[in-house]
Amino acid sequence: MINRVVLVGRLTKDPELKYTPNGNATCSFTLAVNRNFKGANGEQEADFIPIVVWRKQAENAANFLQKGSLAGIDGRIQTRNYENNEGRRVYVTEVIADSVQFLEPKGTHSSGQSTSGDNHSSGNRSTGTSQSQSVPEFDDPFAGDSKPIDISDDDLPF
Repeated sequence: MINRVVLVGRLTKDPELKYTPNGNATCSFTLAVNRNFKGANGEQEADFIPIVVWRKQAENAANFLQKGSLAGIDGRIQTRNYENNEGRRVYVTEVIADSVQFLEPKGTHSSGQSTSGDNHSSGNRSTGTSQSQSVPEFDDPFAGDSKPIDISDDDLPF
């Protein structure tokens, strides 16, 4: 059986960090993920997916993500149910994140607010790239130069 979910979206509000009685950290937030099409009224539609993160990843997410942050989630879908105070059975479907990637450089996201995070999760650098226009480009020594690059095949690592 396969139960794998990969999502990229923006947080709809600040993450909520809690601790279990055993001291395990858990963080929950909702990720807004755009659909690949526009609705009948021409507006972009999105799904709002509940995410749960545990342990050190939870603490990192709570410390480095905030409302509007772009994040990548790798995890699995889990369902659970419980009886609420009114005696009704409530069913919950959520994504349990195995990995959270912070996909924007520190201090940037689309709403223009400053973030307090950086591009790592549990000590691993994010491999995602941001296409934000506010991120300065690196100095490419070959940019704008239409001349071919003179390099020997022996110098190539492959």
